[in-house]
Amino acid sequence: MDKMYVAEPYKIKVVEPIRMTTRAQRQAALERAGHNTFLLDSRDVYIDLLTDSGTTAMSDRQWAGLMLGDEAYAGSRNFFHLLETVQEYYGFRYMVPTHQGRGAEHLLSRIAIKPGDYVPGNMYFTTTRAHQELAGATFRDVIIDEAHDPQADLPFKGNVDLRKFQALIDEVGAEKIPYICLAVTVNLAGGQPVSLQNIRDVSELAHRHGIRVMFDATRCVENAYLIKEREPGHAGRSVREILKEMMSYGDGCTMSGKKDCMVNIGGFLAMNDPELYQAATQLVVLYEGMPSYGGLAGRDMEAMALGIQESVDDDYIHHRIMQVRYLGDRLAAADVPIVRPVGGHAVFLDARQFLDHLPQDAFPAQMLAAQIYLQSGVRSMERGIVSAGRDREGRNHHPNLELVRLTVPRRVYTYAHMDVVADSITDLYEDRRRIPGLTMVYEPKVLRFFTARFEPLPVTQDGARQNALPA
Repeated sequence: MDKMYVAEPYKIKVVEPIRMTTRAQRQAALERAGHNTFLLDSRDVYIDLLTDSGTTAMSDRQWAGLMLGDEAYAGSRNFFHLLETVQEYYGFRYMVPTHQGRGAEHLLSRIAIKPGDYVPGNMYFTTTRAHQELAGATFRDVIIDEAHDPQADLPFKGNVDLRKFQALIDEVGAEKIPYICLAVTVNLAGGQPVSLQNIRDVSELAHRHGIRVMFDATRCVENAYLIKEREPGHAGRSVREILKEMMSYGDGCTMSGKKDCMVNIGGFLAMNDPELYQAATQLVVLYEGMPSYGGLAGRDMEAMALGIQESVDDDYIHHRIMQVRYLGDRLAAADVPIVRPVGGHAVFLDARQFLDHLPQDAFPAQMLAAQIYLQSGVRSMERGIVSAGRDREGRNHHPNLELVRLTVPRRVYTYAHMDVVADSITDLYEDRRRIPGLTMVYEPKVLRFFTARFEPLPVTQDGARQNALPA
């Protein structure tokens, strides 16, 4: 296969050694971790594709910015730099820093949701839905149906189905919908973008009924790039310009700065409504810190302001998307089943097809992530039935998408690393029939995918592996 590289728009100044372990060492590490890749020690991982959250390699400008940290308890100059940057690049009037994105989700849920409310969104995200439900809301998925089909090859699988959104309004009344949570891009659909036209249409429908539009803007720069690439009429625009227009149709956003803001910690809640801002400043003091630092050091706010500026560099984001796509193309060329089209931040393996001999209740995505690590030391993440959790009656959610996420950190790995990942998964795919299912032996009550533990299903009397739990 020809290697169609887009060369890195940076040069390497500092390196961190990584090491390959033996299969026996990885087997022992996997057993200690209960076959949960979240519980692996990073020192036992060769190539870490668990997440792009907080794993970015910061630039020399960002590292220099750390030395400009104003660690005043109130009124830090780094806060004002971050506020001005958010206003300039995203367009929102007010901003409250938080320790990371889920801090912003928590604040928004507490100040906007009343028990009995409904929050529509273009597919759930784990922590987002948990905060909404803890505040007393019911999540409703209003994404287009094709988003739940890994093989549906559409340019904007993250789009909201306006008919579903309108149907919810008609069913429960607009007064019970405090906001629509519009993710750009949609993580659990495979990093799929939302078109600018759909964002406009959602905004018009929501505002006609007095419903706020709150973006999950975690990977909004990637969404802006994919609009530039895929949506007619935007090819000649800069990513920065598209991003600003995207945000102009919303009333605010939650942001995990650990993704598209390219820092290792931090986030914020932004909005235009002064009353919502005042409510946020009251709660942030209780849960995060003063409204001018929100759980962050001044130096972290400075690095985030600089990261926002760097994130919209067209050369940077072009390389980012192309590196992810290169990995997807390598796997697709070997007939490994992946979510199509490849999105912005990760390649998602279709574990339901990869391990089609396993039923969903045998946790195929969880086992596939474990087996990828055992095969090559590459750490990935389950995004299927384990991540989906249970409903209020205690029953497992059974999502259509049973996926393993190969998440590429920003400015960290080379194309050679992507080749190692692709080669090892291709080899595993050729030997996939030997892989058994799992049983869960420990399950926490909330967000179980972080700390749950598993064991392989036992060997039967005839020596064959069980592939499903007994009925």
